[in-house]
Amino acid sequence: MIENIKQYISEAENYTSDKVDEIEEFRIKYMSKKGGIVTNLFKDFRNIPAEDKKEYGQILNQLKNAVENKVNVLKSALKTVDAGKKDLDLTLPGDSVNLGTRHPISIVRNEIIEIFNRLGFAIAEGPEIEDDWHNFSALNFPKEHPARDMQDTFFVETNPDILLRTHTSNGQVRVMENNDPPIRIIVPGRVFRNEAISARAHCIFHQIEGLYIDENVSFADLKQTLLYFAKEFFGEETKIRLRPSYFPFTEPSAEVDISCTLCGGKGCNVCKYTGWLEILGCGMVDPNVLESSNIDSEKYTGFAFGMGLERIAMLKFGIKDLRLFFENDVRFLSQIQ
Repeated sequence: MIENIKQYISEAENYTSDKVDEIEEFRIKYMSKKGGIVTNLFKDFRNIPAEDKKEYGQILNQLKNAVENKVNVLKSALKTVDAGKKDLDLTLPGDSVNLGTRHPISIVRNEIIEIFNRLGFAIAEGPEIEDDWHNFSALNFPKEHPARDMQDTFFVETNPDILLRTHTSNGQVRVMENNDPPIRIIVPGRVFRNEAISARAHCIFHQIEGLYIDENVSFADLKQTLLYFAKEFFGEETKIRLRPSYFPFTEPSAEVDISCTLCGGKGCNVCKYTGWLEILGCGMVDPNVLESSNIDSEKYTGFAFGMGLERIAMLKFGIKDLRLFFENDVRFLSQIQ
């Protein structure tokens, strides 16, 4: 008898159907009060020897529970299917999927890289955690230079010779140390400076620096390169001007302005009514920088330039607060395409 009940349990557990009438027939077969298998087995309980009643009763309850559970599961599945069919309207459009978008810094970075790639500039990289030599000394920064001050640079407390790079020029130094001219590279990357965070400044930002070293490289080559970049990036009507400046690693040095992209150089509140917007710094590579990397400054000359990507992106997209680039607010990011 017990073996028969075990067979019934196996049959109930393995039963499946997606039709209401078949599930009802299954329930009646086992649970009907008039002739159901479980009902009849409970009636036979009185005829079971006393020593077998406990085992018989336990396995009989297992059968009853197996049948009830199976009926409930199959009926629940039918309700779910019926509800889905009732709500299904094949004429409705599909659910929209919110697509991500590229970060404005990535958009600007890729566009700048593409422009300089067309001029033959290869991409180089340098470490974000750097030593004093590659970040300062090899670039002709005197020991007393203000940029070495703790207020500007994040130094590693346990080793004051190790720091977070303050510019991507360290990548230029490493390329010059390990390669002979001609050298034509751009170095994109993230840099760090100990500055108060505001709408115009941040302790983390991004740069792209360029370097070209070869025989007979002149300031005119530098100007023409930057003019090409400005026209390609900001538009064919863009003009540039170079103002004298100072950087330890270039001589002579200059700041580069472009004609205001909003007013076309006529003057507006963005350009403070000057008609010009500053975009980058540049200059001819100082001979001391070449010599520190074992490049003959009598034979080779070169130029270098560097720009902050946040500033370029702010000009390109009309963004007034630099902090928006670091907040990952999808409402802001979704506006930049």
